Amino acid sequence: MPKMKTKSSCKKRFKVSATGKVIGGQAGKQHGMIKRSNKFLRNARGTTELSAPDAKIIKGFMPYAR
Repeated sequence: MPKMKTKSSCKKRFKVSATGKVIGGQAGKQHGMIKRSNKFLRNARGTTELSAPDAKIIKGFMPYAR
C-alpha cells in the first residue's frame, strides 16, 4: 500500500502537540493592523490551540501526525 500524502499547506502552518492538540497561529493578523485595537494585537500574539471541529479537519490532512 502506498504512503498517504500530507497536505503541504497544513505542514507549513500547523503542528500537532504531544497530547494530540493542533497548534496554529492566531487569526486576524495578516493585514489591517491600523484599524485593530491595541488590546486585540496584544491578545493575538503567538500561537493558539485550534477548536475541535477545525482540529478534526487538519488532522485529516496530516495522516502521520500523532
